[in-house]
Amino acid sequence: MDRTRREKEIFEAAYDVLAEKGYKGASMLAVARAAGASNETLYNWYGNKQGLLAAMIKANAAAAEQALSGLAADAASDQPIRRLEAFGVRLLELLTGERSIALNRAAAADVANGGTLGEMLAEHGRSRMVPLIVETIRSAQKAGQLRPHDPVEVAEIYVALLTGDLQIRRVIGVTQAPPAEVIAGHSQRVIDLLLDLFGTEA
Repeated sequence: MDRTRREKEIFEAAYDVLAEKGYKGASMLAVARAAGASNETLYNWYGNKQGLLAAMIKANAAAAEQALSGLAADAASDQPIRRLEAFGVRLLELLTGERSIALNRAAAADVANGGTLGEMLAEHGRSRMVPLIVETIRSAQKAGQLRPHDPVEVAEIYVALLTGDLQIRRVIGVTQAPPAEVIAGHSQRVIDLLLDLFGTEA
C-alpha cells in the first residue's frame, strides 16, 4: 500500500479519535490502533501528535483549496458575482464541517504548547482562501457587477459578512452545522449585502 493511501486511513482514524477524546485526550498510540498501524510508523512519519495534526491541517487545506479554486476561477462564466455566491456556500460547508471544527479545536488546545497548529491554520487556511475571493471580486468589478474599490478590502468585508462568529460558535459547541438550505440562503443574503455596499446599480 502506498503512503498516500495509508496516510488517508491514518487521518481518518485520527479524526475519529479526536471526535471521541479531544486533542488533549488523543494519543499517537490511540490513532495507531484505530488505523491498524504501528506506533513506530506514526512517530517516524510525523514525529509527534503535533506533527500529525500539522499534516492533517495541510491535507485538509489542500482539499479545500482544490474544491474552491474551480468556483473562483471559472473564466467561462460571465456572472462572477454568482460564482462568489456558490463559493460562499462551499466555503461555509467546509468551515463548519466536522473536520475543520476538529482541527480548530485542536489548534485552540495547542496554544499552551506554542500555538504551532494555529499558525498553520492561518497559513494554510485563510491566507489561501482570501486570494481566491479577491480574484473573483476583481472579475466582478471588471464585469461591471461591483464598482471599483480595493478588492482586498471588499474581500475582507465579504468574509466578515459570510462567516461572522459561526465557526467560533461551532468550535465551542454552542451550535450545530447549519443545514444546506440555511447555508445557501445565508450566502445569497451576503451577496445582496455586498451589492448594496459595492454594487453599480443606483
